[in-house]
Amino acid sequence: MTQNNYTTQSEKYEFISGQHGGYYRHNFIDHAYLYNLYFPPEAVFTNFKDQIHDLVLNYPVAQDALAGLVGKIIDQPADRIVVGNGAAELIKIVSGHISGKLIVPVPSFNEYANAAPSGQVVEFPLEFPSFQLDVDKFAAEAIRVKADVAVVVTPNNPTSILIPKSDLIRLAKLLETHDCMLIIDESFIDFVENPDQISLAQEIANYPNTAVFKSMSKAYGICGLRIGYMLTANSQFAEAVRNGVHIWNINGFAEEFLRLLPDYKQEFIESCKQVRIDRDSLYEKLCGIRGMTVFKPDANFIFCRLPEYVKSGPEITKQLFIKHNMYIKDCVGKTQPDSDRYLRIASRTEAENGKLVAALIDIMDLKTGDALK
Repeated sequence: MTQNNYTTQSEKYEFISGQHGGYYRHNFIDHAYLYNLYFPPEAVFTNFKDQIHDLVLNYPVAQDALAGLVGKIIDQPADRIVVGNGAAELIKIVSGHISGKLIVPVPSFNEYANAAPSGQVVEFPLEFPSFQLDVDKFAAEAIRVKADVAVVVTPNNPTSILIPKSDLIRLAKLLETHDCMLIIDESFIDFVENPDQISLAQEIANYPNTAVFKSMSKAYGICGLRIGYMLTANSQFAEAVRNGVHIWNINGFAEEFLRLLPDYKQEFIESCKQVRIDRDSLYEKLCGIRGMTVFKPDANFIFCRLPEYVKSGPEITKQLFIKHNMYIKDCVGKTQPDSDRYLRIASRTEAENGKLVAALIDIMDLKTGDALK
């Protein structure tokens, strides 16, 4: 089926559910992808328009200059930074080419496991039904299987649950004497209250077996620009990853965004604050649905277990799209018990979130009064 080659809403759903982007071309409300709706400001787009000829016609800068641009944003030396065409490029390098045995808690972002060769990934189940990471058990299993790379995503995707900083520090120390690099994916950290106090980025020099991964697409709302980076004080690991990227892996628009970003620090902080306000309101609304288990979110999305009396996650997701033209993610593709009972819902604006909850109640085939606790 080619793009737009659908005649019914059901056919449209089948097409969309097989895609990994380009959603804006198909006229539906996207509660699936996880990005900041309030950034970047319009001035950034105006700048792109003003410089479009230069950005299109000229080569962008290469890795050393890109690392310097990111370093200015995060206040870190350039030699600790590798900039990727999205975090996905860096994940592919580490999982697919550097790691010999990688361990990752599940459910989590699938790409770490998907990018690794067959037989080189160990999936460590999170505590059920809390989905909390026991770092001592995780470290013990990493050591037992002789993993050389351990990955944690915090806040996690799809659970939206943060791993406490003290736990991450303990995990890094437990793995340090076993030649195991700890990858901490902080792609959603900006949506947490007081992210600077929770991130390990500013203390990275204290943990030589640790690297922080960051997709900038989510927090900065720039999915189409494809920018991610790795931060580590381990020069050998940094060089190994750096050797895996090609000379012009970032385009001119992405480079220009990095140059502009320091001028919009306060706007970014305010945008994340608004995301948290909308998310918390959505959380409260979802908690009001009778029988729904809603996990308190730390990121800009919410993880839910459906009431036992309603249809499965895939069926709810499909019917929501067909009847209300709204798209959410079921968790069938995640490694977890009862995956067909779980949903991941991205928070949008207050108005859109309210319409989503009303639509969910409708799809669950409940009268509004009966649906509420």
